[in-house]
Amino acid sequence: EEPRPATRLYVIVMPRFRKRPVEIEAEQFVVGKPLPFNDRGPVVCFDGEWYVETVHGQRTVLADGDWVILEPRGVHQAYPCKPDIFEACYEPVA
Repeated sequence: EEPRPATRLYVIVMPRFRKRPVEIEAEQFVVGKPLPFNDRGPVVCFDGEWYVETVHGQRTVLADGDWVILEPRGVHQAYPCKPDIFEACYEPVA
């Protein structure tokens, strides 16, 4: 009988990351209430639906209760965030 070649075991370690602690500006979109950042204009109405204009020039539909987060370096640019994700990722700044 011929000897078997040695078996090698490789362990793949997935890298892990943590969000940097960054302060953001965010307001919640609530149907029937004043628009988030009304004076800066990232929320628009088009064909009867409310959208937020992203940094990539896309319009993303807003649902009642979504948070609108301003891009740190963008003027009139923002992105939406679902309430459960917002609650898991952000806390008020004292």
